[in-house]
Amino acid sequence: MSRAFNSIKQGLTEAIAYTQAKDKPSSVELGVKIYKPQAVDVSSVRQRLSMTQQEFAARFGFSVATLRHWERGDRSPNGASLVLLNVISRNPQAVMQALD
Repeated sequence: MSRAFNSIKQGLTEAIAYTQAKDKPSSVELGVKIYKPQAVDVSSVRQRLSMTQQEFAARFGFSVATLRHWERGDRSPNGASLVLLNVISRNPQAVMQALD
């Protein structure tokens, strides 16, 4: 087997063992702060920026369909999208500058 394969296999084996461990350290014990992004009213952020759905989606890298789902409440943004929307909500100019 290749060295890369063995390395990947070892990492996966360790990950499986960790998830199955009964006495996993908590985030507090690890000294890790867990960030839980706030929900964002995507429609109000977009309207505050005076952008159409097409403009907002194109400017920040979302699909128009996804944006529509968020605005209708069919789906909720999560993960990296929710983090990005929080930043856009607080400092849209910083995001626009970073994307230029």
